[in-house]
Amino acid sequence: MNRRQFLSLGALALARPAVASPAQLRVAPARQPLVGTAHPATEVWAYNGTVPGPVLRYRQGERLRIEVENTLDAETTVHWHGVRLPNAMDGVPHVTQAPIAARGGRFTYEFELPDAGTFWYHPHLGSPEQVGRGLSGALIVEEREPPAVDRDLVWLLSDWRLDREARIAPDFMSAMDASHAGRIGNTVTVNGAVLESFSVRPGERLRLRLVNASNARIYGLRFEGHEPWLIALDGQPLEPRRLAGERIVLGPAQRADLIVDCAAPPGSRHRVIDDFYPRRAYRLLDLVYEGSARRRDFAPLQRLPANPVRQPDLGRAERLRIVFGGGMMGAMPSQREHRGVFWTINGKAMPEQHHDPAPLVSLKRGTSCVMELVNETAWHHPIHLHGHVFRVLAKNGEPASEWGDTTLIDPRSRAEIAFVADNPGDWMLHCHVLEHQASGMMALVRVA
Repeated sequence: MNRRQFLSLGALALARPAVASPAQLRVAPARQPLVGTAHPATEVWAYNGTVPGPVLRYRQGERLRIEVENTLDAETTVHWHGVRLPNAMDGVPHVTQAPIAARGGRFTYEFELPDAGTFWYHPHLGSPEQVGRGLSGALIVEEREPPAVDRDLVWLLSDWRLDREARIAPDFMSAMDASHAGRIGNTVTVNGAVLESFSVRPGERLRLRLVNASNARIYGLRFEGHEPWLIALDGQPLEPRRLAGERIVLGPAQRADLIVDCAAPPGSRHRVIDDFYPRRAYRLLDLVYEGSARRRDFAPLQRLPANPVRQPDLGRAERLRIVFGGGMMGAMPSQREHRGVFWTINGKAMPEQHHDPAPLVSLKRGTSCVMELVNETAWHHPIHLHGHVFRVLAKNGEPASEWGDTTLIDPRSRAEIAFVADNPGDWMLHCHVLEHQASGMMALVRVA
C-alpha cells in the first residue's frame, strides 16, 4: 500500500459516523497525532479519548440523555450549540447550571431534539482554552426521512496553534488575540487530522456536513471541479442552491450541509481550497477519485422538510438595536479600569468569568422580535443566540432569507434578524470568536 492509498483509507475511517451514540462523555487529557506520525502526538483535551469527540447521531424527535464526567483539573460544562432545548440543559455556567466540578464532577444532560440538522457540542466555560485544546464534537439529528445519498459525512474543521514539536501553544487569551481577530492557528485539521487526500467514488452522491469548531478562524471553501448544492445552514433547510464557482463561508460555530455529486472521472484529483484570508490561502485537502463509476446522472434535489420553528410576526414585532463595540481600532474599554476586557454590547461588557444576572434584553414569552445587529468594530463577529432559531432578514441593507442560530457580521456593517421568543429562560447572546466572548462580547436575553 503506497502513501496515497494509506492516507485515503485514513480519511474514510475518520469520516465514518458513529454507529451508536454513547450514554456518557468523559472529559480527559489525551494524546492524538494531529499532524501525522512524522511528528510527536499532541497533548489534547478530549471527549471519550478522541478529538473531535464522538459523532452523536439521533433521529428527529428522539431524546438525548448523556452523563458528562469531568476528569480535568478545570471545571467545565457542555453547550449543545443550535439545539432548542430547556434552559437548564444549555450548559452556561452560573446562568443555567453550576459548573461540572474538576477531578470527578458529573452532570447529566437530557432533552428532546425537536429539529433535524447539523449541530455540535463544546464547553461554555474557559472556552478559548477548552475548545482550543480539542473539546468539541458533532451532534447530528437526522430527518425522519433523510434524502437519499451514498454517504452521510461530517467534516469538523478545527485549527490549532502548534509549535515545531506539535505542542499546543499555551498563550490562550493573549491581549493581542483577544483585542484583534481572536486566536487563529497555524494548522487546520479535518476530524482531528491533517489530511492529504479524501477518497471519493465516481458517481456517488455525498451529504457533507461542515462544522466550524475553530476558536476564531473563518473558512471560505472552494471545491475545485465541483459545484456542490447548499441545502442547509446551521441545521435549517434552504431551497437547494448550486455553488457554481462560489465558496461556502463559515464563521466560527456555523455549519453547512452540502450535497456533493462526484461527477469527475476515475483517477482525477481536485483541490479543496480555503481562501477566506487571501494572503493565507491554502489547500485543505484533495478529493481523489478511486474505483469505477456508480452512476452517470443524479436525481433532482428536493428541499429538506422544514423544522417546527415559529415564524415571527414582523408587523407586530418588538424592535431592538444591538450594537457591538470595542476591540483594537475601536471604542475599547479603558485597560486601566477594565483590564483584559476589550469588547462591549450596547456599551456594556460581560467577561466570561463574571456573569451579570441583569439581562440586556427582556422579552415576554411569545413575542416576535426583530434585532438590528450593528458591528461598529474593525473585526468580524459571528453572533450566536442560544435557545432559539432566527431568520436573517437583511445584511448591509440587502435582503436575505435564511434561518440559523449564528450569523457572521462583517466589520463596520449590520444585519437584521427576527425570531419568536418562545423558549423561556436566560439565554446568551454573544460573539462566537471565543476570545471576544470571553473578554466582554456577551450578554443575556431574558424570555419570561
